[in-house]
Amino acid sequence: MDWQRMVRVGTRRKAEETQGAAPARTGPHRKREEPGTAFSMAFQPIVAPQTGEIWGYEALVRGEAGESAASVLAQVEDEALYRFDQACRERAIEMAGTLFPHPRVRLSINIMPNAVQEPGAFIPATLAAARRAGLRPEQLTLEFTETERFVNTGLTNSILSHYRDLGMMTALDDFGSGYSGLLRLAALHPDLLKIDMALIRDIDADQRRQAIVGAILGLARALGIAVIAEGVQTAAEYRTLSEMGVQLFQGFYFACPKIGALPPVRL
Repeated sequence: MDWQRMVRVGTRRKAEETQGAAPARTGPHRKREEPGTAFSMAFQPIVAPQTGEIWGYEALVRGEAGESAASVLAQVEDEALYRFDQACRERAIEMAGTLFPHPRVRLSINIMPNAVQEPGAFIPATLAAARRAGLRPEQLTLEFTETERFVNTGLTNSILSHYRDLGMMTALDDFGSGYSGLLRLAALHPDLLKIDMALIRDIDADQRRQAIVGAILGLARALGIAVIAEGVQTAAEYRTLSEMGVQLFQGFYFACPKIGALPPVRL
């Protein structure tokens, strides 16, 4: 399967499997929006229940009339995917600038692993959008998605070092599925791991999932990496994960994504 088709399949699968929305992808081009792909952004919080804080929000693409992410992405041609991703990222930053309550809240935006080949192709546009929106670089978290393999890991690490020098954090999304495995973890040295929701589902009643997630938590502690459990839907899942040591959470149990606004949060 060629990489463009692989990206499309992976993106649609994530849109179907996650909580009704898919992340805003990113790319190196500056085009604001592709014809026929009108869109908005929804925001879902990442929370720290033990301290009663909202750590940040992930930006998720939606149709302007509330259409699903899968519906929006289906309108984007393969060759326009990165340009559309760039438009999504800038839209997310602009909207966050008007919505975020204080400068400590982070915005998580997703980026396909090979979308950025040169630091200059991605960072200036992102920083310019952040400046216009009144967001600081340290408020931005870049989530690398699982939809494609890295073509040049060495170059990617060089770019990530540049991001970190600017204060940005990096996250490895969907850890435990797709390409987001141990080799990617070893190569990228992310600041955060987001455990895939397939491992979270019904973890309270599944000892095998508990063992796997427990091993991930131990590995993350050894590497000095924070962990986010995504896709948490029930109180039992939350309690089990909290008892295992997870401190950051995302999912319907805490808040559903809301288009153009910050949703009410259960804490």
